[in-house]
Amino acid sequence: MRWLRRLAWLSILLWSPGLLAQNGLTALTVTPTADGGQTYSVTIQVLLLMTVLSLLPAALIMMTSFTRVIVVLAILRQALGTAQTPSNQILLGLALFLSLFIMAPVFQKAYDQGLKPYLDEQIPAEEALQRAGQPFRTFMLNQTREADLLMFTRISGRDGLPSRDQVPFSLLLPAFVTSELKTAFQIGFLIFLPFLVIDLVVASVLMAMGMMMLSPMIISLPFKLMLFVLVDGWSLIMGTLASSFYT
Repeated sequence: MRWLRRLAWLSILLWSPGLLAQNGLTALTVTPTADGGQTYSVTIQVLLLMTVLSLLPAALIMMTSFTRVIVVLAILRQALGTAQTPSNQILLGLALFLSLFIMAPVFQKAYDQGLKPYLDEQIPAEEALQRAGQPFRTFMLNQTREADLLMFTRISGRDGLPSRDQVPFSLLLPAFVTSELKTAFQIGFLIFLPFLVIDLVVASVLMAMGMMMLSPMIISLPFKLMLFVLVDGWSLIMGTLASSFYT
């Protein structure tokens, strides 16, 4: 909740007229006309700011641990065979708050290095944005595979990059998302295996008994739920996901 309050204050401050005027982002330009009237126009900076704010939720989802968490939870539900239980809302809530827990050190560094000095009027907006983005950049680099970086570097037509620290965001972001999807499917595969074994055993027993018309999913579901509860599955899944990141 503390991070939500800080993001809310940041949004309010960004839209504050005094702050916009102080940084040269005049929301409304007044131009006198020849007949003594006035015309009004919105500046390009404000339009760009509105565009960035509209894309901010998608950028935060792609730049954090949310992608890996939600994909793993969706595969887990598919492996259990419980249809819509837990519901999509519950899975999204779990993924969101687990992502906030995982990203808390990154958010703290971004606040201390960029947002706090900017709110204290110690640094300009451009420097604050650069400082606040550095912890996210480090986090994304730690989770990105070298092969994915090289692939997008080759596709973009670049000869090579001097070091990983100089990778532009235009290459880092798609490489990071690709690596996250690959890691999520690897974790999902390991989660799926024990439940697949239960399905195979139940299906083989039903075929041996000649019960062709009975769905194996109906019989295997209680056994899969019992196995998941006995091994404390939710704690294992959440702990594995949290420990799989290097913040």
